[in-house]
Amino acid sequence: MLKVIKHTKVWFGISLTIIFLGIAFMIYRGVTTGKPLEFGIDFVGGNSMDIKIGKSFNKTDVEKIVDKYIKDSTITTVNNTEVEIKSSTMTDAIGNKIFKDMQKKYNLKSKALVSQEKIGGTIGQELKTKALIALAIALVIILLYIAWRFEFKFGVAAMISLVHDVLVTLAVYGIFAIPLNSPFIAGMLTIVGYSMSDTIVVFDRIRENSRKHRRMSTSEIADFSINETLTRSIYTVLTVLIAVSSVHVFVPSVRDFTKPLLVGIVSGCYSSIFIASPLWVIFKERANKKKLQIKAEAQK
Repeated sequence: MLKVIKHTKVWFGISLTIIFLGIAFMIYRGVTTGKPLEFGIDFVGGNSMDIKIGKSFNKTDVEKIVDKYIKDSTITTVNNTEVEIKSSTMTDAIGNKIFKDMQKKYNLKSKALVSQEKIGGTIGQELKTKALIALAIALVIILLYIAWRFEFKFGVAAMISLVHDVLVTLAVYGIFAIPLNSPFIAGMLTIVGYSMSDTIVVFDRIRENSRKHRRMSTSEIADFSINETLTRSIYTVLTVLIAVSSVHVFVPSVRDFTKPLLVGIVSGCYSSIFIASPLWVIFKERANKKKLQIKAEAQK
């Protein structure tokens, strides 16, 4: 049987190492470049252009053209006959140069430039604020639901594990300087939902075993419950990872959404087993100690 609770400090240490490493990279990047995280065009504003090629094309060829002028672009294909280019550093002049190269490459006419517009940064600031509010509301509602469905200790442990998943995903984005765009918000909320469902399965088994095996210690109940659900958790995460990875590889237009999912799904599975359950044990044992202290003082 896997002894999870025995190595609680190890599991917490792994998570803290990743999070603090991400924070260190953010601080370093913030000092050197003024940008702790790489926010995409949806947040900081910039320019967008839509070019209708009218025939099947290789996205790599388009990327080579764009990379000659800008390095922070987001390129999305539509039906493999149209391409949308977004960048926070692309000016109208650079956009015109890119379109001229595209004209030469694909023998396009002027009307192939469907649109060329500027995206304001104020919208991005509003988006960031609403994203944080949405995430905070989701965490509070989940805490209340778990506290009502199980008990408050379960709710607090679940909420901390969800915050863990968010921080780990942000840390990975900070370490590898991956741009954050609006699909990232949807990805994070999806991660919260996935991680929560995985955690509930483990907590439900802990609750059942707490009633069945009253002679077991809190740590033994947690380990027993984790091992009972471990196979299910592994199979579930592998199935979801295969599906998301396939979409990530074969559908490039949704990669801004699948990137946080790939990180968050692994983190969510890890946190439901190695973070949420050990936290519940810590909270439960502290509560039991307090009860014993109060009982001992009452007997005096």
